[in-house]
Amino acid sequence: MQYAQLLIEGVTVRAAAQACGVNKNTAFLWRHRFLTRISQHQAHHEEGIVEADETFFLESFKGQRGLPRPARKRGGVGRTRGYSPDHIPVLVVRDRHQETADFILEKIDAEHIEQALKPLVDPDSVLCTDGASVYTAFAQKHAIQHETIRARGPRVRGAFHIQNVNAYDSRLKNWMRRFHGVATKYLKNYLGWRRMLERYSASMSAELCLLEAVERYSQQLTQT
Repeated sequence: MQYAQLLIEGVTVRAAAQACGVNKNTAFLWRHRFLTRISQHQAHHEEGIVEADETFFLESFKGQRGLPRPARKRGGVGRTRGYSPDHIPVLVVRDRHQETADFILEKIDAEHIEQALKPLVDPDSVLCTDGASVYTAFAQKHAIQHETIRARGPRVRGAFHIQNVNAYDSRLKNWMRRFHGVATKYLKNYLGWRRMLERYSASMSAELCLLEAVERYSQQLTQT
């Protein structure tokens, strides 16, 4: 229960180990035992106005030996900004009921966007995205109403905007900074960790964290 509470607080592995009186390696293993299960819990159906946008995380080999490039210091920066070989694209999809799903993409192309969105987005929904052509192609193929919010121009057109998903991305990025870079092989776990915190918000408790980890969480509470 104490470790579950520390997960909610988002403390470092070393701080969690010290608080629980265990070795830091044990604390690390506990973290990912919790998060491996938690990361599987996300929205499987979104409806109404659905916002989608990509965010990017610097590829990291943190904790590994024999790096294919020089090591970075405490997270570091990439060679380029945005979508590039040293950044990992994550598609975040969020509707106005705050149902959230995210997908680590190999590429931002029509094939991978369709694999993510087709099972998730209700055919009667309105998809709001930026001006990337892959979203237009997906919406046209599946006859889904599509509202494009371009970088140059009004950011809000009535009820149509992507401010909710952009705000989520911002909170996610700010929360991730405390870890000074997350190993790419564990990125899915951290994405699920953040989704859990957002899902329960102020009602988050150690008990709910444990229920999520053992897959006995309440469907009524999670709404997924």
